Amino acid sequence: MRFVPLAVVAALALTACTAGKEAGPSLGAQPKPSGSASQALPAATIELWHGFSTDAEVKAFEDAIAGFNKKFPQITVKATKGVQDDQITQAIRGGQAPDVAASFTTDNVAQWCKSGAFQDLTPVIQQDGIDLTVLPAVARSYTAFDGKQCTLPLLADAYGLYYNKALMKGSEPPKTLSELTELTKKLTVRDANGNIKVAGFIPSVQYYENSPSHIGPMVGAKWYNDDGTSAIGSDPAWKQLLTWQKELVDWYGHDKLEKFRKSLGDEWSAEHPFYKGKVAMILDGEWRNAMLANDAKDLDYGTAPLPVADDKPDLYGSGFTAGTVIGVPKGAKNPQHAWELIKYLTTDTSSLVTLSNALRNVPTTKASMESPDLAKDANFKTFLDVFAHPKTSTLPATVNSVFNQEVFASFVAKWEKGSVPDLDAGLKDVDKQINDKLKLSGG
Repeated sequence: MRFVPLAVVAALALTACTAGKEAGPSLGAQPKPSGSASQALPAATIELWHGFSTDAEVKAFEDAIAGFNKKFPQITVKATKGVQDDQITQAIRGGQAPDVAASFTTDNVAQWCKSGAFQDLTPVIQQDGIDLTVLPAVARSYTAFDGKQCTLPLLADAYGLYYNKALMKGSEPPKTLSELTELTKKLTVRDANGNIKVAGFIPSVQYYENSPSHIGPMVGAKWYNDDGTSAIGSDPAWKQLLTWQKELVDWYGHDKLEKFRKSLGDEWSAEHPFYKGKVAMILDGEWRNAMLANDAKDLDYGTAPLPVADDKPDLYGSGFTAGTVIGVPKGAKNPQHAWELIKYLTTDTSSLVTLSNALRNVPTTKASMESPDLAKDANFKTFLDVFAHPKTSTLPATVNSVFNQEVFASFVAKWEKGSVPDLDAGLKDVDKQINDKLKLSGG
């Protein structure tokens, strides 16, 4: 699973979906058929849209679908690759929705559930006796909103620390923010003019995966209050995190850090600075293991959970998670067939293990994570453990998810540059912008 830029999914977050002219049959609890489900369902061809695009990704998905076809030989699955959320949205609004749609991002789940763009799966989940506790609580939370389970988790991302063993020179990966600071300074190499040649760790939120949502769990920071309003300005954990971050940025020198950051290779290419020994430690997702195997086979590296606040040692081992979600859009022509495919892809251990082994994303059920068929070397196991940790968190579902993240990330970029004279006042202003947007959305 790869990161999807927020700009790609912004359109859905800004507009609520409406039903197309042809709504199609709805997905609800149906009378229990006699015999097996495979015998009861008539033959049909169902459309599946997903965002996977590379040959390896598409093949992995096809292999998983092949397992479904053995169980339901009368159902033909027509898969369309490389589909983004805005395309799904437009299809639903135009009455041309696929039967099944999968998304790389969880940012739109709240909007989908609230607007009815994706159908509530709760009735058929209950009818089929599916126990959702086979999923970690955090995975259940990012696939539902306002009491509606309109999606289920397919595969998950978990975030941790990657470190270059040669550059570490025997040092253990840091467990606290103070240890991260100390090691960053120790591993950073500068030239005679003070320019950065090797960075121990880059604290800027503008660097690749260092978004506020990914670094917030390091201090247990809260995004929202129970009433849905922003908690960024009132939760002292954000101030704690940003104070630590700014001190490290200032140690580098903001301008020198920016010059170095902008000189680095593309995140998704073989020129990634971690591969080239230009950055000793990075925050990244589990998928980086597969990319390292392809693009930096000789790199000796290790993985560990992210460091946490010194005063919150109980957070160590946890991190941020989100992932691919899948559901039945409103207007699906074959919702019962679609449900059987979704149920198979999200609960069948063999299917999840097949996808995980091929894509190197985290499988979401307890049985799939514990399967002896799952490839789990030490570096990948770190992320399985992070995903399963009881304190691992996600960005709570909200109808303005994309807007809220962009507002906060923009503020933090100004903060680290030194353009925010009063951190408390700045964080309260972030709250105001988020809360004003919530009011406009009917919150």
